[in-house]
Amino acid sequence: MRKISNRIFSFIIYGFAFVTVLLLAFVIYFIVHEALPVFETVGVKDFLLGQRWMPLDSSANPSYGIFNFTAATVYVSVIAVLLAVIISVGTALYLSCAASERTRGFLYSFIDLLAAIPSVVYGFIGLVVLVKLFLRSGHPSGSSVLTAAIVLAVMILPFLISSISDTMLKIKEEYQPASSALGIAEWHMAAEIILPLSLKSIFLNMILAVSRAMGETMAVMMVMGNANLFPRLLGKSETIASLIALEMGTASAGSTHYHALYAAGLVLMVLLLIINLTITAIHKKISP
Repeated sequence: MRKISNRIFSFIIYGFAFVTVLLLAFVIYFIVHEALPVFETVGVKDFLLGQRWMPLDSSANPSYGIFNFTAATVYVSVIAVLLAVIISVGTALYLSCAASERTRGFLYSFIDLLAAIPSVVYGFIGLVVLVKLFLRSGHPSGSSVLTAAIVLAVMILPFLISSISDTMLKIKEEYQPASSALGIAEWHMAAEIILPLSLKSIFLNMILAVSRAMGETMAVMMVMGNANLFPRLLGKSETIASLIALEMGTASAGSTHYHALYAAGLVLMVLLLIINLTITAIHKKISP
């Protein structure tokens, strides 16, 4: 009976894994299938490097260039991660080296709560607080890449703090007995041992956080301004995810506009794939 139950359980697990792979393959096939027509109509170079996006041009000369959207997607994600990693490393050092186990557990519950807040709530807070703050400081509209990056940085903080603090806790558990026996101060151990040994993990989590940030839609769309402009820190711009969310409902099925939006999604998917492959390659090189 035990062998039969094990075989049944293995069959169920393999079945779930097969269904997951099959669904992923179907999604990739569908996106590629819907995206290919635009490359035949517009051309790969014009689509990827073009800066003019006018799918509903009244002069019957529509344009489909997503370079500004691609640049904005990468730019706002990188800025957000750079802002978040500074706070994350400091918080992780406190949680792993200074906080007691009870305090750590208490703070972890609030960090988990940050991760559970819907993105639209972050966007609404950014719209009400940050945009108005930028307006009062003299910014023309308040919406900008920096505003979106700040909101996005807060959203990815829970992921970075949890990942980095877990790594630091493991390193502390490994080296603290020897460090205490030698009489090394706790903060000296944190600065000279824990932080340097955590740099590889911090770097990998930064890259992974970029890939997570690039797919964020609602919060970024609400505070970034949604303008087809090359991204500047205090200027408006628009990401690929925001472009798809805003225009997919108005695109006629089977039109060039419709296929161009799927092609933009394909570009975003390829960018995320490149980042994940980069993470895998780096992890193999730095792993002992």
